[in-house]
Amino acid sequence: MADIYKKIAKKEGVSVAYLKQGIKKGRIVLLKNKLHRIKPLAIGQGLRTKVNANIGTSPDVADLKIELKKLFAAIGAGADTVMDLSTGGNIDKIRREIIKHSKVPVGTVPIYQVAIESRKRHKPFTRASVDEIYDVIERHLADGVDFITVHCGVTRDSIRGMAGKRRVCGVVSRGGSMMIEWMQHNKQENPLYEYYDRLLKLAEKYDATLSLGDGLRPGAIADATDEYQIRELMVIGELIKKARKHKVSVMVEGPGHIPINEIEANILLEKNVCDGAPFYVLGPLVTDIGAGYDHIVAAIGGALAAYYGADYLCYVTPSEHLGLPNIDEVRDGVIASKLAAHAADIAKGVKYAGKVDLEVSKARYDLNWKKLLTLLAAPKKAKTIYRRSRSKLKDTCTMCGEFCAMKKTRQVLRRSR
Repeated sequence: MADIYKKIAKKEGVSVAYLKQGIKKGRIVLLKNKLHRIKPLAIGQGLRTKVNANIGTSPDVADLKIELKKLFAAIGAGADTVMDLSTGGNIDKIRREIIKHSKVPVGTVPIYQVAIESRKRHKPFTRASVDEIYDVIERHLADGVDFITVHCGVTRDSIRGMAGKRRVCGVVSRGGSMMIEWMQHNKQENPLYEYYDRLLKLAEKYDATLSLGDGLRPGAIADATDEYQIRELMVIGELIKKARKHKVSVMVEGPGHIPINEIEANILLEKNVCDGAPFYVLGPLVTDIGAGYDHIVAAIGGALAAYYGADYLCYVTPSEHLGLPNIDEVRDGVIASKLAAHAADIAKGVKYAGKVDLEVSKARYDLNWKKLLTLLAAPKKAKTIYRRSRSKLKDTCTMCGEFCAMKKTRQVLRRSR
C-alpha cells in the first residue's frame, strides 16, 4: 500500500503525509473495489478535480457494443471514472463487461436494477423487499463496482410537505423518485436509511465507496437551494459521520440546476454540513435553456463549482434532457467537463494544470505545431481543424496568415538584439 500512496501522491502533486491525512479525515477517498483490477483513484481536498462520464442503456436503446464504444470514448477523452446507469437489456452482463474493460473506477446505481427485476417478476417496484434491494446492491459490489450511488438522504422527514408545496420540476432524480414511491406505498422509512448499517457493512466488505445521492436535487433553476435539497443534505451530513466511524469511504452528490450566484453557497454549505467530504456535482447547470448545448452550460457551472471547492464533476452531454447520448456526445461531454476542471485547477494553484498551460503557450509562441497539437485537451479535433485549410506561409495558420502577430513579434525581437 505504501507504493500506491507514493504513486498517487506524486501524480497529484502532494505529499504522502497529506494524502494519508486526507484519507484518515474522510476528505479524500480512494475509489477501488478490492475485486476490480485497476489503479486506485484519489478524489478530494487539494487534489486535481476529477471528471465522471455516465454511460449505459435505456429501455428503448440497449446495445452492449455501443456502450463499450462509449466507455472507450469516455476514457480516451480523459474521463477519470465512468458510471454504468443501464436500465435496458441484460443489466448484469452489461455491467460486468464494462467493469472488465474499464481501466478506471466504475460506479452504478443499484436501485435501478431492483426496479427492473421487480418488473420481470410482474410486480411493481414498491413491492420490492428490503432483502431484494440489498441483494442487488451486493451483486453490484461482488462484480467489482468501485462506488455506488445510494439515495439514503431521501427520508420521510426530508420530503415532508412536498405534496402540498410543489416544485416546478418535482423530483428529477430517478433513484430519488423511486425511494419516495417505495416509502409512500409501504408507509415505511427509506430502507437505505433505516438499514444504513447494513449498507456500511457491504461497503466495508468490498472496500467500495458510498456516493450519497442527491435524490432531492433541483432539476430547475427555480427549485435551486430549496428546503427539500437542504433537508436531504442535513441527513447526509449525519450519515457521513456514521460512515467515518465505520471507516467506510463516502462522498456526497450535489446539484443539479443552480444559478451562478448560488454555486459558492452550495459548495460551502456541503463542505460545512458534511465536514469536508468530497463533493460530486452534476454540472451544475446554470440555466434551463441549454438543451442541445448543455455540456457548455454544465462546464460553466462546473468550473465555478470546482473553483469554490467541488472535488468531482459529473459530465453533462449535449443530449441531456433530450435523449440517450451517442458516442460523439459522450466524448464532447467529457472534454467540456475536463476543460472546466482544468480551468478551476489553474485558479486553485494545482501545479500540473499551470505547467501544462505554460507548455502550450510556449509551443504556440514558437509556432511549434507538432508539440502544441499533442498538449491540447482535444488533440484529434485540433489536428483536424488545423489541417483542413493550410496557410500559404510556413508555420502560420489561416486565422492570421502573413499577419501572424507572434511570428512578427519573434522576427522584430530577433532583429533588435
